[in-house]
Amino acid sequence: MRVVIQRVSEASVTIEGKINGQIAEGFLLLAGIESDDTMEDADWIVSKISQMRIFGDEEGKMNKSILDLKGELLIISQFTLHASTKKGNRPSFIKAARPETAIPLYEYLIEAFKKTKIPVQTGIFGADMKVALVNDGPVTIIIDSKNKE
Repeated sequence: MRVVIQRVSEASVTIEGKINGQIAEGFLLLAGIESDDTMEDADWIVSKISQMRIFGDEEGKMNKSILDLKGELLIISQFTLHASTKKGNRPSFIKAARPETAIPLYEYLIEAFKKTKIPVQTGIFGADMKVALVNDGPVTIIIDSKNKE
């Protein structure tokens, strides 16, 4: 599972002209699910992100987690994170999980984050979404459960 974490002061997702999810300070998570990902990958992602200290403390140092801040999450599924650009000019998405595998794992990821008591908003899997954000910092971090980095 590959996740792009963007620290935001606000973010929203609009589907068919209507806001589907909207948050204030927190993380916008773009989550790409690979065909061999499991619930263990999702659990690792949740643990890592919920404890990641990338919010400023009183001295401006990155010492606070989203839990410390009482921030929010906006989670968006994004299969294109598993694009392979090795050959040619058209990306291949062969590593991205098919919907029958990805949807249950995406839903599991959302529920696992909710168990941490972080408020969660989401997009809709497979929908044409318009994502708006104000990246705070900017701070953008990519993590991958297969590489544990």
